Amino acid sequence: MIQSSTLDIPETHDVPKHIAIIMDGNGRWATDRKMPRTAGHVRGVQAVRKVVEHCARSGVSYLTLFAFSSENWRRPKDEVSLLMRLFIRTLEREVKRLNENDICLKVVGDLSQFEPKLQQLILQSQEKTSGNTRMTLTIAANYGGRWDILQAIKRLVAENPQAVQDPALINEQLLGSYLAMSWAPEPDLFIRTGGESRISNFMIWQLAYTELYFTNTYWPDIKEKDLELAFEWYRGRERRFGRTSAQLKTK
Repeated sequence: MIQSSTLDIPETHDVPKHIAIIMDGNGRWATDRKMPRTAGHVRGVQAVRKVVEHCARSGVSYLTLFAFSSENWRRPKDEVSLLMRLFIRTLEREVKRLNENDICLKVVGDLSQFEPKLQQLILQSQEKTSGNTRMTLTIAANYGGRWDILQAIKRLVAENPQAVQDPALINEQLLGSYLAMSWAPEPDLFIRTGGESRISNFMIWQLAYTELYFTNTYWPDIKEKDLELAFEWYRGRERRFGRTSAQLKTK
């Protein structure tokens, strides 16, 4: 079971152990260049590859990317269709590269709404990389933070019917064990590209004490130097977890 930052004080390091990223700005990147929005998503896949490789080299243990939210179904149908095809094509092409770099792939979210071919490909890709240990790459697809908490409650009640009669049995650790990413530590660093300053229903339980970093750079333009700027900013943060600055100095 993962450690909770509201119950315990986790260890911190200069390199974030877990980074969570909202990859925003693909469509606007394309629009600025008078290209269809879908072109931005295609270019965004190239940025994913660079970021995954750089994080692995830097010693990051967990990298979680918000690829498709539960609210993204509201987008134009042709854009959603392209995203689904792009997801399939990327999985088909990238699993070999992930294995070569000892990276484990996981996909979290309500996968039941995806077509059978994509669901099967996700399962196969996870199985093929399950033995890799260098870094865990998690793709959040058809994921939402509220969905995550709701599905955790439903599973908890189904497996612990006595908790319905005695709610005192339910605590943070028990509920946390049913979250979609219960096997991963809470993110140390959250990055959102594209100029927006919100978390958009992404890991709302897990981001309780995460450092939030926002950049105006569109996702397709993200480079190693942009990640290093985020890492440098993170190293300058004072992670108190409810304590005072004076307490940190006397450690």
